[in-house]
Amino acid sequence: MDRRTMLGGTAGLLAGAAGLTASARDEATAESVCCVDCRDCRTACLACAVACLDEPGRKECIRLCLDCADICGACSSVSARNGPLTEAMKAVCAEACERCAEACEQHSEDAACVACAQHCRACAKQCRAAIPGA
Repeated sequence: MDRRTMLGGTAGLLAGAAGLTASARDEATAESVCCVDCRDCRTACLACAVACLDEPGRKECIRLCLDCADICGACSSVSARNGPLTEAMKAVCAEACERCAEACEQHSEDAACVACAQHCRACAKQCRAAIPGA
């Protein structure tokens, strides 16, 4: 069982134990998946930035990866505690992930960039899905 499935199931179980409605349980599960994707994306972005250090002409990719990693880390923290800026943070995170993915997709010959782009796309999708009404 992967972490995302395990955390999603745990969130649903905790929500059920707390007596939350089905929609609140779904929201809690979406929050957990979003947090996991943000953490995974942060790790992939940092790995990509390190891999790109040795490649010429990757300055913009490195900067986007580092920005995206920081934003993903902040989004994961804010989302985990369901702070008052959670929705805004998810929107910013989704935007950062999409821009980072676009930059990394330009380096399709680099495994770290390919992995980073995949994680960024997944994270952006989950962040947008976790915003109510989006």
